Amino acid sequence: MSSIDVINGGILTTIQDSGRYGYQELGIPTSGAMDDYNFRLANILVGNKLDEAVLEMTYFGPTLKFNEDLTLAITGSDMSPKINGQAIPMFETIKVKAGDTLQFGKVNEGIRSYLAFGGSIDVPMVNGSKSTHIKTKMGGIDGRALKAKDTLNIKKSREKTMRRIPEKYLPKFSHCNILRVVLGPQDDYFTEKGIHDLFRSGGYQVTKDFDRMGIRLKGTEIEHKETADIISDGTNFGSIQVPANGQPIILVADRQTTGGYTKIGNVITPDLPKLAQMTFLDKVLFQKVTIEEAQKLTLEYKNKFDDIKKESIIWN
Repeated sequence: MSSIDVINGGILTTIQDSGRYGYQELGIPTSGAMDDYNFRLANILVGNKLDEAVLEMTYFGPTLKFNEDLTLAITGSDMSPKINGQAIPMFETIKVKAGDTLQFGKVNEGIRSYLAFGGSIDVPMVNGSKSTHIKTKMGGIDGRALKAKDTLNIKKSREKTMRRIPEKYLPKFSHCNILRVVLGPQDDYFTEKGIHDLFRSGGYQVTKDFDRMGIRLKGTEIEHKETADIISDGTNFGSIQVPANGQPIILVADRQTTGGYTKIGNVITPDLPKLAQMTFLDKVLFQKVTIEEAQKLTLEYKNKFDDIKKESIIWN
């Protein structure tokens, strides 16, 4: 077992894996990593299973001191990581030694960064997941963000392979993103004009109201036929709720398990990582796709990780 001392927890650093699925009917949110793509890249680099828990860092990362030699990898947004004051690269495997200190600054692009360790973070599995959900104080370390004087214990893996993500697979960050959407399940609650405006009105801007639960957007009002209210039903990561004011809300990782507002559509899986890195005043443009197109694009997205594993540059 290897241990890491938390000197400073950063603004919002939580333990996240692929999520807590199968319990929404009991009112338990899924949680999990916001940016699935960078989450998986980090695990590839240290030789973990793709769904192993990592640290998700938001806006400003933590300061950590290592008590044993370890491998790690950092992906996602650039928070200027440094070891003992010296800048280190992202998107490749890094070796740290006992006594080293890893420090992050504030974000330069995007808003979330991911830190994976060569091995597993030793925290309890709660309903099949290590993911932290702060509002219910579930998972991670006592269901909260990291703070000073915490200790992270790592069950080290025997993986020795050093990898680098090829440039063609590196994520690109933008303040304006196209998000592809499948209509439904309540698209029949909206007028023809309302659906037209979702896709053709010039896009929507991210407001100040966004977090790991949902992202409120501002733009052309999406028109309902009669009411915005429905009998509450299940929510997905990427569900686009439209309340009575006609302004869309995209539900994300820590969303409520059910919702009573009409959902006009759902952002497809491959585009959710773009959404996870967006911040105040960023702009989204919605593009309609069919279920068949969404399934094809999602399969291609899932298969891409096999290609990344094979094509990662390896050295000793």
